[in-house]
Amino acid sequence: MLPIAVDAMGGDNAPSAILAGALEAASLGIPVLLVGPEGLEGTGDLPLLVASEVIEMDDDPAQSVRRKRDSTLVRAAEAVRDGKASAMISAGNTGATMASALLRMGRITGVARPAIATPVPVPGGHPTVLLDAGANAEVQPEWLVQFALMGSVYSQRRFGVENPRVGLLSIGEEPGKGDTLRKETYELLKVAPGINFIGNVEGRDLMTGVVDVVVTDGFTGNVVLKTLEGSLRTVVKALFTAFGQPEYADAANTLMPALLPLYETLDPDTYGGAILLGVDGVCIISHGSSSARAMVNGIKCAQEMVETGMVEAIRVAISSTLAE
Repeated sequence: MLPIAVDAMGGDNAPSAILAGALEAASLGIPVLLVGPEGLEGTGDLPLLVASEVIEMDDDPAQSVRRKRDSTLVRAAEAVRDGKASAMISAGNTGATMASALLRMGRITGVARPAIATPVPVPGGHPTVLLDAGANAEVQPEWLVQFALMGSVYSQRRFGVENPRVGLLSIGEEPGKGDTLRKETYELLKVAPGINFIGNVEGRDLMTGVVDVVVTDGFTGNVVLKTLEGSLRTVVKALFTAFGQPEYADAANTLMPALLPLYETLDPDTYGGAILLGVDGVCIISHGSSSARAMVNGIKCAQEMVETGMVEAIRVAISSTLAE
């Protein structure tokens, strides 16, 4: 397998956490290609694709990709396009990561718009795939149908769900609920081939296991995702604060073995990041504050998506719908 191109300079903790994660992934037998400046320290024996520029977190995504053509992000995407890498991963500027992948790798034929798919943890079960989580603030009903199809393929390939249940995020379960976009999309999803559509779902359903893929516009999806992240962080912090009190020491010692697996499930680092579906290559978008552990898991995800042929499976699924 070709190596995974790792943007060594992307993220709040770059390059130290990124390099640590890349080195650990390599120790597990995953081929890694670092993309970073000449003379970058701490790379060990990993190969380095030299890039002289860095797209910062506050840079304008589209302009920076066009102006900083020798940036680590652009070079990582080009490595995939040129057959030097099998996938790319970055914890840097999300918009620039999307733009680099789209402009350099290109879209899969027939895909209207790529979408960000994010795993939402479900205690005791496999994650729910939420998309779009931020790529497209405004969408059309036909795009949401494609998101449902691509999300289903991702759920199958990554989490082994045989026939993913697809739900449309709305303000009620009844078919007539929601705005014009939701109502029109509902009617299209009802008759869309290759999609196991179960109807509308609400925000409270995302972490329950009643649905496998949830589709929505990128604005709503991103708000939902950030709300869940903030809520989970607040709850976990409150629990650990309470357990740190002397009067609860015995209870903490008793409950901790049961809570640690739950913490592992809810921790975003467990999943390594989101994935940009619809581009002609595997592109993992990690959280800006990704740790070394998150990078290891993100690189593992990239490897898995390459080995399971996810991009080709999406290509076939989209092609089938266009032929009908």
